[in-house]
Amino acid sequence: MTSSGRWVYLVASAAPPVLRIEGMVELLLGVRWNVGVIVTPTAAPWVDVEAIGARTGCLVRVAARAPGAEKSLPRADAVVAAPLTFNTVNKWAAGFSDSVALGVLNELLSAEVPILAAPCVKALLRAHPAYGESIARLSAAGVTVLDPDAITSRGPDGLAAFDWPRIAGELERLIS
Repeated sequence: MTSSGRWVYLVASAAPPVLRIEGMVELLLGVRWNVGVIVTPTAAPWVDVEAIGARTGCLVRVAARAPGAEKSLPRADAVVAAPLTFNTVNKWAAGFSDSVALGVLNELLSAEVPILAAPCVKALLRAHPAYGESIARLSAAGVTVLDPDAITSRGPDGLAAFDWPRIAGELERLIS
């Protein structure tokens, strides 16, 4: 964990860029953020939650903590929601809180915490009317939503990959 008092929540759902989320964790730690990682239950098996928890010094949240269990994360100073799937974007915009990740996003939407969202949604699904309405609703609520085409490329394995340094740079611009 870093010595800074700044906390960023990195909230991720099960899109291919989550496979390399450790890169974003390292970038955030490198610019003196404390990082709390929260992943959807579907994304959890895609990442090494033990290694990420050891690196950040903070348990990776997947499910609700039991009463009396380890304390909640410190208050967030910022949120990076990345990657976000079509499903997660639409559920978040509609106010669904059926996972810890969505619950955190919904709570912080009203908490005046800067939120940066990085959807990983293919063009065909972005053409769906629900997606555009969801992006408009989140934007109107103050979420800064990045253009998927500007931050996504194809990795050597053919899977979608994020430009994590660009996303980290957008976070720094958002909070400055």
